[in-house]
Amino acid sequence: MSSSERVRERLLEWEREVLEPILRRAPERRKAFTTEEGIEVRRLYTPLDLEGWDYLEKLGFPGAYPFTRGVYPTMYRGRPWTIRQYAGYGSAEDTNERYRYLLSIGQTGLSMAFDLPTQLGYDPDHPLAWYEVGKVGVSMPSVQEMDIVFRDIPMDRISTSMTINATAIEVLSMYIAVAESRGIPRAVLDGTVQNDILKEYVARNNYIYPPEPSMRYSVDLILFAAKEMPKWNSISISGYHMEEAGATPAMEVAFTLADAIEYVRWVMERGRVPVDTFAPRLSFFFAARTNLFEQVAKFRAARRMWARIMRDMFGAKDPRSMMLRFHTQTAGVLLTAQQPMVNIIRTTIQALAAVLGGTQSLHVNSYDEALCLPTEESVKLSVRVQQVILYESGVVDTVDPLGGAYYIEWLTDQIEERAWKYIDEVERMGGMLRAVKLGYPQREIARAAYEWQLKVERGEVPVVGVNIFVEPEVPKVKILKVDPAARERVVTRLRKFRESRDQIKVRDALDRVRRAAEREDVNIFTPIYEAVKVGATVGEISGVLREVWGEWRAPEVF
Repeated sequence: MSSSERVRERLLEWEREVLEPILRRAPERRKAFTTEEGIEVRRLYTPLDLEGWDYLEKLGFPGAYPFTRGVYPTMYRGRPWTIRQYAGYGSAEDTNERYRYLLSIGQTGLSMAFDLPTQLGYDPDHPLAWYEVGKVGVSMPSVQEMDIVFRDIPMDRISTSMTINATAIEVLSMYIAVAESRGIPRAVLDGTVQNDILKEYVARNNYIYPPEPSMRYSVDLILFAAKEMPKWNSISISGYHMEEAGATPAMEVAFTLADAIEYVRWVMERGRVPVDTFAPRLSFFFAARTNLFEQVAKFRAARRMWARIMRDMFGAKDPRSMMLRFHTQTAGVLLTAQQPMVNIIRTTIQALAAVLGGTQSLHVNSYDEALCLPTEESVKLSVRVQQVILYESGVVDTVDPLGGAYYIEWLTDQIEERAWKYIDEVERMGGMLRAVKLGYPQREIARAAYEWQLKVERGEVPVVGVNIFVEPEVPKVKILKVDPAARERVVTRLRKFRESRDQIKVRDALDRVRRAAEREDVNIFTPIYEAVKVGATVGEISGVLREVWGEWRAPEVF
């Protein structure tokens, strides 16, 4: 009798003699248990659920293809993940103060949030910008503001991540210019710029230009960084925002990887370069939700799929090109205004899922973020969550501690199978850019969001404080409010900055940006950098590109 036959025989005996008598006396709490993806979870998992399962094909070893168990051989035993709290608000002074505070309590990398005017290419004194200056991030109209943000911060020794897309080149140019003014060459700068415009069309809507010139813009940044900034991640391909918009775990993985496939194709075609010249610096960004095991399975499936895509679809030879390195943020959409302190528990579980799933950096949302920007008190707790997991929990002492668990491996396979179906559909449509224009991922995510909300409202998905264990009173929480004076400070400084610069140099630099935008064979990065360096603002540069490329209004897709 084989091992599988013995297990099957004992399983049937256990069900007959142990399980069935118990179920007759005490039925289970629900008829069916399902994950957020909608996958039905069975009562028990055994080796029978992995029959025919090839360890070397599915798992292998950490730091080697297919990277299911992690991208580095020793993972956190060698180097901890980067503790990178997303922060930024008000004026440059406000953000500098917050960054220095975060570093003082043990944060190990910076993550920059920019306000909506900066993200959409408007200076803070533009009429459309006025009421949003500094509200959801720092106002960043010029290189002068970047210099203030990084005052007394060692740019050559700190890793900086920038959540910026439609104006990513302008903002990264400011960062480079400030570093070089301090004698720090761009080649030593370490960090990430999000630069993922496809997910803006799919889930977030902070785009400016039509899809084709926007893709050119993103690709030109990737090509520039590959040559000039060897330590810089030139794109962070982001599933997080799709999850926040309503995507299921399989959708998040699938549409993120489909975006990545599109970027790789564009870079190889536009730059006429081999994949291994730029792919090692591609990075990713995922959400971590509260269903712990499903999230761990999601991260492992994404790693395995990306390795296969890069090796089999694009012929990558460098193992670094096949490594899916990713940042994780806990799920902001799951934070509740009701009983906000419960959010600490939620985000701790989510952070644990990210670590068990093998993340390279992590942001833990603060408990008060359903109500306001985080206070110093709440953000310190978020940093401490990461530090307790790292230094006290023991989960980092071995690589991939959940690897080989029957349920985890079965669930990883389930997520991967569902994700491939979405990717195959996108490929059938002609790639992600075409799928976005047709509205396919937008519709799928909107449908999933609607179905999830209905389940919450019906009580089918329990949410503590919202539809179970509800309390009549909302507890008082200290609220952080952006000082209205911050806007005046930024606008006044910008106007003085404009008056102090060499207007002829700015005019000539903007003309060069215009000519570069009109020519397909020119990389747009260097002209924009030169314009930033002589004092051109985000609004002025984006204004030129708007004139050349136009603006895009999404078609009705529902």
